[in-house]
Amino acid sequence: MVQWDRIIQQLEHILGTEFRLERLPVAKWNRNADDAKSADKSRTIEGRNHFLLYKDGGHLQTASVEEAALTISEKQLVELMLEAQRMNNKHTMTSAHSEDERKAGVIRAWVADQLEQGITDTELPETITRSFPLYASKIPLLVYGDYSDQRKAAYQDLKKLLESFFDGEIALIPLLDKEWLVLGPESLLHESGDGDEETMEEMLASLGQALHEMLATEWVGECHVAVDYPMLPAKSLLASIYRLRETMSLGRTYHVADNIHMPWRLQLEKLLQPIGEEQRQQFLERVLKRVDLLKEAEMITTLEQFITLDCSVSETAKKLFIHRNTLLYRLDKFKQETGLDVRTFHHALLVHVALLLYKVTKRT
Repeated sequence: MVQWDRIIQQLEHILGTEFRLERLPVAKWNRNADDAKSADKSRTIEGRNHFLLYKDGGHLQTASVEEAALTISEKQLVELMLEAQRMNNKHTMTSAHSEDERKAGVIRAWVADQLEQGITDTELPETITRSFPLYASKIPLLVYGDYSDQRKAAYQDLKKLLESFFDGEIALIPLLDKEWLVLGPESLLHESGDGDEETMEEMLASLGQALHEMLATEWVGECHVAVDYPMLPAKSLLASIYRLRETMSLGRTYHVADNIHMPWRLQLEKLLQPIGEEQRQQFLERVLKRVDLLKEAEMITTLEQFITLDCSVSETAKKLFIHRNTLLYRLDKFKQETGLDVRTFHHALLVHVALLLYKVTKRT
């Protein structure tokens, strides 16, 4: 944090005049530019000389003094001293970021080494926990950026963006070239919740959704986010990374249209994942009789939405923007072709499993 109070006190002592700290909208600052007469770091506004300290979102923090209180030489002195302070602060921040990146690199190397050995659940060594704040409960979020190799994300830029989004300190650990682990404070859950009735899972889903929307807009393009329950990094960091990677893999395999992945929504998918290709094909042929029906995009969309919406005819028709009778016609057609009536629980479950297995089968 820049010690602006100290530098302002020094200027007041040297110049024998009083400065006032003010917060101005950027638009107001820009409107008062005086071309060649005005430096980029100072403006004359409403009879006062304003000297730029730093930018804060859409506002600027300035130190102002009566216009007549300073000579041209004194104004130049103020600008030089403030610029020197800004450069010193920039160097300090860069050094701090570099140290954070170095520590994150140590964790990255340890994680890679453990997973390479087949270890997926062990505590962090004391040599790491001594220099990293890992004993407070954190929300783990795994981020994968779908950006090209030519648009690699810089550690410092992403950390600054995330700290602005979370409005506080976070831990950022690069795992692979496009894979990042974000550890946010557990207090975020209470800030993101819409009400007392919201469950832990709903609050985590809201947080993941908000993070994805911000990254997709402010970062280098589209991305995927996996989120899990809060944990103690010193005890469970490795297990959490392993679980998040598994969650993202399952989500991207079975739900390609989704960008937010959570383990509690993928339990059936995890159970089906070990099934071999031959067994999948046999199940599809045995249950559906006509696998080619699933090549019809309209039929797949209809069945998926119907099952997702708890087999509600009215809600599905509304979601698909079709008449209720049109939906019933499609469901009856599917029943005639396969013998499966998805309006019953047992048949809906079979079709749900078949749809999941078909997604994997057609990609292998």
